[in-house]
Amino acid sequence: MTNPTVENIRRSLGRTAQTPLSPRPALYKPRQPESVDSEIESFLGEVKKLSGVGQRISPAAIADALKALVSEQHIQKATVWDTSYLKQLGIADSLGSLGVELVSPNADKYAMALCDLGITEADFILPETGTLVLRSSAEKPRGVSLLPRVHLAIVRPEILRADMHQVFAEAKDSHYLVFITGPSRTADIELTVTLGVHGPKNLYVWMISG
Repeated sequence: MTNPTVENIRRSLGRTAQTPLSPRPALYKPRQPESVDSEIESFLGEVKKLSGVGQRISPAAIADALKALVSEQHIQKATVWDTSYLKQLGIADSLGSLGVELVSPNADKYAMALCDLGITEADFILPETGTLVLRSSAEKPRGVSLLPRVHLAIVRPEILRADMHQVFAEAKDSHYLVFITGPSRTADIELTVTLGVHGPKNLYVWMISG
């Protein structure tokens, strides 16, 4: 018994049931990483191309950088992942000293959406596309990166990965992954690209080094 839909597709392609299958396309070879400095520059360069703001920053400069960001983006409320590394950097303490109201990262989505700034780490970063990959967990709720109007991701060189194959191999036991490539954007409205419709309008990425 023939399937009319399949037959219509065959006819449109000029094929029959006896036409041999085309050879399988060649698989791309795994991407080979370059030097760490080169990978960092590629990553930050891609972030910039995507309308994000990426920069290298030392741990000692974080407090001043946060002060500048709070002033530039008029930050009044912020939510921060409750991770040991962000605590070590003193992120929440610095925001508190600037008069920023801190909202729990486990608050409900309505409270999270009222935050001006969400600060996360990333678990993996892909230099070729400027992509951040975040695992979701109790201490890393995904709403922090998706609901506030500004997202700041604090990353380190050791989470650089060559390509998606490596990310999926390492994250195969993860229940949920968030992939972020630039600020949220859509062209649904009159085919005009608009930032911030379905998520953060501004993306900052700070590569901690030194």
